[in-house]
Amino acid sequence: MKNIYKLLGLFILVSSTYSCGKDDLNLAPLSQIGDNAFYQNDEEIEGAVIAIYDGLQEVPMREFALTEMRSDNAKSKSREGDWAQFESFSVKSTNVAIVNYWRANYNVIFRANVVLKNIDVVQDGAKKNQYAAEARFVRALSHFNLVRAYGDVPLLDKVVTPTDSDYATYLAKTSAVDVLSFIQTDLEFAAANLPSKASASFGRATMAAAQGLLAKVYLTQGNYTAAQPLLTQLVANNQYALQAAYSDVFYSEKNNEILFAIPYTNDDVNESQDFSFEMTQGGQVSGLNFVTDDLAGAIDPADVERKPVLINPLDPKANAKFLTTSGNARLCGNDWIVLRLADVLLLHAEAIMAGQSETASVAAIKSYNLVRARVGLSTLPENGTAKLTKQMLMDERRIELAFENHRLYDLIRFGEAQNVLSIYATNTAVSFSPTDLLLPIPQAEINVSGGALLQNPGY
Repeated sequence: MKNIYKLLGLFILVSSTYSCGKDDLNLAPLSQIGDNAFYQNDEEIEGAVIAIYDGLQEVPMREFALTEMRSDNAKSKSREGDWAQFESFSVKSTNVAIVNYWRANYNVIFRANVVLKNIDVVQDGAKKNQYAAEARFVRALSHFNLVRAYGDVPLLDKVVTPTDSDYATYLAKTSAVDVLSFIQTDLEFAAANLPSKASASFGRATMAAAQGLLAKVYLTQGNYTAAQPLLTQLVANNQYALQAAYSDVFYSEKNNEILFAIPYTNDDVNESQDFSFEMTQGGQVSGLNFVTDDLAGAIDPADVERKPVLINPLDPKANAKFLTTSGNARLCGNDWIVLRLADVLLLHAEAIMAGQSETASVAAIKSYNLVRARVGLSTLPENGTAKLTKQMLMDERRIELAFENHRLYDLIRFGEAQNVLSIYATNTAVSFSPTDLLLPIPQAEINVSGGALLQNPGY
């Protein structure tokens, strides 16, 4: 790390050099990425855009602990230490993982705001709109990560420093409702100005990625009417297709099922990740993101295609979705998939169901069937005689998307989190309360806020 600086007094930002390891995400570094950098032309702004993606690489590193391990999907091996706090719904405000997740996302937001502050130096109108759209897409993604994890959080719509007159205002929380509204606005702009998949390099935001994320935001807001046409459009987009084999989604890079992913490179000290190690080889020792008995029991015995991807045949306690192929297991190149077509298909069915307990919609059933047919499971008749239930849809999402950090937020969005997790907690001899659905605000951030940032209820 070369140039370290503070944003809002809430977090420490990371290095001024960057690259993202794939295609044109691997550009020469800027001399400086802080707000005091002097941006003069299109190329320097594009460099700052690439720096946003570089910062994004930090976000998934331990995200699984905050999501999967706070659901009925995953657990630790030892049930000890900071990691066990997640599975026992007893996360402390000093937990290192929640601190790092907060800082990683605000780092990304800061970098995006630096681009937007300086965007007017771009002379090419099309490039200007694209770079702004990329910045707003990733800014929205990080705000979405934060608001779902912590609830009310500081909303950063610009670069803010301690010398600004409104600095203290930005230290305080903004309501989750207003944060989601802001995210929606960013994504609407992104969807209107990002290029198609055919015109973008892998790892950079596209129109479809923005549409998919926007649809998920609408569903989170309960706005099914707005979500449905976006998802219908994505389902019909012939640039995307389900992989023939479920395993190919994770073991074959840059495949056509992926709408947006965060790229990594094998055996590269700057461009690799180690979450794969923690879930597989490392997990056999430390036991992170292991398969719960509850999840293992929920997998249909006939699901012979997904089961060996979810449960490691060599260790039935460990998951196998991120098996390492690197020479150094701690320097893994598995990309992190943020959004893929199977997720979109099931969201499409959810939007059509519109919060009800079931639907007879043929369009919803077709989307649901595509996911099940890919893995050879039974499907519903598509002639108007069958009904897709909420429980069926939740169950399908659980298995299809296991260990991709969706389960907890799915339960919350479907209004079933308190019920499902209360039962799970009782069965695993831990205590759960509704306030556990949000993480505590990191105590270190509260300490430096001068009292502006308040702790969440229950902590």
